[in-house]
Amino acid sequence: MTTCQKLDLHADPVELTRQLIDIPSPSHSEEAIADAIEAALRALADAPEEASGRLEIARFGNTVCARTHRGASDRVVLAGHIDTVPIADNVPHHMGKDDSGEDVIFGCGAVDMKSGLAVYLNAFAQLWDAAELAHDLTLIAYDGEEIASRYNGLGHLQRDHPEWLEADFALLGEPSGGMVEAGCQGTIRLRVTAHGTRAHSARAWLGHNAAHDLAPVMTRIAEYQPRRITIDGCEYREGLNIVHLESGVATNTLPDEAWMFVNFRYAPDRSLDQAMDHMLEALGLDRGQENPGGEKEAAPGEVTYEVDDAVGGALPGLGQPAAQALIDAVGGNVRAKFGWTDVARFSAQGVPAVNFGSGDPGYAHKEDEQCPVTQITELAQSLRDYLTA
Repeated sequence: MTTCQKLDLHADPVELTRQLIDIPSPSHSEEAIADAIEAALRALADAPEEASGRLEIARFGNTVCARTHRGASDRVVLAGHIDTVPIADNVPHHMGKDDSGEDVIFGCGAVDMKSGLAVYLNAFAQLWDAAELAHDLTLIAYDGEEIASRYNGLGHLQRDHPEWLEADFALLGEPSGGMVEAGCQGTIRLRVTAHGTRAHSARAWLGHNAAHDLAPVMTRIAEYQPRRITIDGCEYREGLNIVHLESGVATNTLPDEAWMFVNFRYAPDRSLDQAMDHMLEALGLDRGQENPGGEKEAAPGEVTYEVDDAVGGALPGLGQPAAQALIDAVGGNVRAKFGWTDVARFSAQGVPAVNFGSGDPGYAHKEDEQCPVTQITELAQSLRDYLTA
């Protein structure tokens, strides 16, 4: 039986970041950190008896939720994922300096996104029963974000307990350098497969080379010109790219199959269906060539596709009063979010949401993942200013 590691939610967010990094939590192994967060949140409810009924805590698998019931006129969600990519000899954390001599925390999840989560947990702990809090708060610490969307704890919450996503505004602690990154782009990943007939390369006429049939699709991708579009003052940049490619049997054999993953990152003014139509047109494919799960046998020379992942984007929503108040709190520092994030899940529920976290997303998933201490401190102050304004 393992002992639940203790977290001090009232600690300085920098110290809390260290504590969170030191609890290993790669995807599918989040139980220990979920236990620690749940225990720390439940300790808040053990405060004075008059607080009874004003704080609700729930757990769904390894997703931990808490919310206040203060009767405020609006509700703000603070959401962050608790899982990381696989550890690369970078847990526990260590302190160091960056190239400019600034203090930095190194460790798996330092950027993506235990520093942002630490700020959110600390803000919730400090403010949930404070007189200066201007909103009701919901905190969501969820699992399974770094892997396929079917494992995503926020997605499960959206499907099974959507009331926990209800709010007037939502913040997601994805790394954004302390800026507001508005909306997010959608993403589609297709597995495109060319089918052939295996044969010895000395008797090529007896077979059909699948790799050759995949080549025209690859050429179309290489020649594709991605679009740029500005929405609410934020420029989004689309992209169509091969991200994985496989073929081959032996050095003297024609391959009977060649396949690749193709990823389309698209701006949030496109719906998922519109993006899919555009992607298939760009690849020279059509809906009739879909072969989900490889359920039907394809003939030599045929090219088919399967949808491996497909999720919609989220519009910036910066015209919302709640969003403008946050922009004011960060001094107007706003930019578009190019990658897909779970703000799209809130957008699908009709809740405007932005990405607001510490650290450079360029360090996410790297062995030397790192976050400047000053960014954590500044994020915490900006968030407090916003929540108490």
